[in-house]
Amino acid sequence: MSKERKKLILALAVIFAVNIFIIALAQNAWAELYKKGSSGAPVTEIQTRLKNWGYYSGEVDGVYGSATEAAVKYFQRKNGLSVDGQVGDETLAALGITPGSFGGSGGSSGYGDQSGDLNLLARLISAEARGEPYEGQVAVGAVVLNRVEHASFPNSIAEVIYQPWAFTCINDGQFDQPVAESAYRAAQDALNGWDPSYGAIYYFNPSTATSDWIWSRPLIVEIGKHRFCS
Repeated sequence: MSKERKKLILALAVIFAVNIFIIALAQNAWAELYKKGSSGAPVTEIQTRLKNWGYYSGEVDGVYGSATEAAVKYFQRKNGLSVDGQVGDETLAALGITPGSFGGSGGSSGYGDQSGDLNLLARLISAEARGEPYEGQVAVGAVVLNRVEHASFPNSIAEVIYQPWAFTCINDGQFDQPVAESAYRAAQDALNGWDPSYGAIYYFNPSTATSDWIWSRPLIVEIGKHRFCS
């Protein structure tokens, strides 16, 4: 076999391998994955299916929280799937949902999914500020949005809320409790631009705070039991 022919065969093999690699990357990039922190219509559909089949007893609100994650794991165990609490193409298919039908990944980005962001923010407000004055509830929501816009924090509502140890309600179970009706209104007001915290990126209850560091943050305003700080 001539050297030229060998070079041609090698070049064709390289081109074929590169094409396969590009196709694999494209398939992975478009694979759908819904997990804790996701929100929106796809999560609502997942929750609805799980609830109808007896795997999920929580609220169908389009927010992928701890209860949804536990239900997904339960479903995966019962159906011989890999138990990771995340809904990828395999679990979607087992749920009877056509992979690709939602057109993208399950993460919430910025304020892109208003209905999912609203539900997620309302759940956080209810857990963190239930019983606070309405203005204080809006202010808690505003702090989340201020963090989304701040360079020191993640750039989506879901990522800010689920950032490790950012909010105590994620760890003590309060986040999965029923959402107060006022929290939905407060979340909508915050999303609409009302910021009673005046740009705060932290808040805390002085009667329960145990961190010396949080007391060092410059105070902006006090509302109810919370101090809002920069």
